[in-house]
Amino acid sequence: MRSNSSLNPLHFELTLFADLGPLRYLFFSLSLLIYATIVSANALVVLTVCLHRSLHQPMYVFVCSLSLNSLYGSAGFFPRFLVDLLSDSHLISRSWCFLQIYVISTSVAYEVMILGVMAYDRFVAICQPLHYHSKMSFKTMRRLLFSAVLYPACAFGFCLYLTLRLPLCGNKLHKLFCSNWPVVKLSCVDTTVNNLMGQFLAVTTTFLPLLFILYTYLRILLVCRRSSAELRGKALQTCLPHIVTFINFTLSIFCDLSLTRFQNGKMNPIIVVVLSLEYLIIPPINNPLVYGLNLPQIKEAIFRFLKSSAAKIQNSTCTNSKQ
Repeated sequence: MRSNSSLNPLHFELTLFADLGPLRYLFFSLSLLIYATIVSANALVVLTVCLHRSLHQPMYVFVCSLSLNSLYGSAGFFPRFLVDLLSDSHLISRSWCFLQIYVISTSVAYEVMILGVMAYDRFVAICQPLHYHSKMSFKTMRRLLFSAVLYPACAFGFCLYLTLRLPLCGNKLHKLFCSNWPVVKLSCVDTTVNNLMGQFLAVTTTFLPLLFILYTYLRILLVCRRSSAELRGKALQTCLPHIVTFINFTLSIFCDLSLTRFQNGKMNPIIVVVLSLEYLIIPPINNPLVYGLNLPQIKEAIFRFLKSSAAKIQNSTCTNSKQ
């Protein structure tokens, strides 16, 4: 008869961490640099959109939402990951593990949902330009964003509740961070309900939105083929960042789902690490770079914001030196 503590372990062990020796400080520094880049780049986009009234339009609000989500998802991974890089013990408490599962899972779903809303926004702007302001009012925009957040928050909350109820026969996770399916596989009982719920969530929060995004951009391409060269150029300028982000995120999700569902214990640990970290690092860096460098309105606003901030700092320094 198993004890209650073995059925409900107080800690999980992340077994994918290796003994790096002195190299741990190098990897810690690189990871800290990546996290600082993610935070600063996404925070810059958020501040730029919030402070410039000319950017208070649906497309830029959606870009701001993507950056906020990048900050949210990164906060669920990097602080704990940085601690683990310097630690000899890679134990994470049960409560923190499930919190990390919820934050990372909802962050992925939010990203896909927001990309779907952005695809709809571009579809209306290009294919139905005369109806854009009526179909994409601020009221509609708020409803779309609220729905994009509410459904994943509730659905993954219920999924996590199903996992919390499971008695577990182990505590070793072959991961660098906590993930729902590896925890479910530790269960001592049948997990059919959890498996069905996981597949349902994968379809409704990932595959269906991705299919919708693909459909809208195919419609946009068909409309652009019949349009003038000038309209095609404008459509490409506004849609290219979305397409790049969509392709990048789709590949990231595919890698993670493949890694989670297969027996990664038999795979090369380096490949497992790369595939595990790809969707947690690349999209949060990619989003502000793609939108900041490719959308002229955001790029110009960022330069003005940085210029005004530098001028204020210089004036403040000069004032203090005179005093």
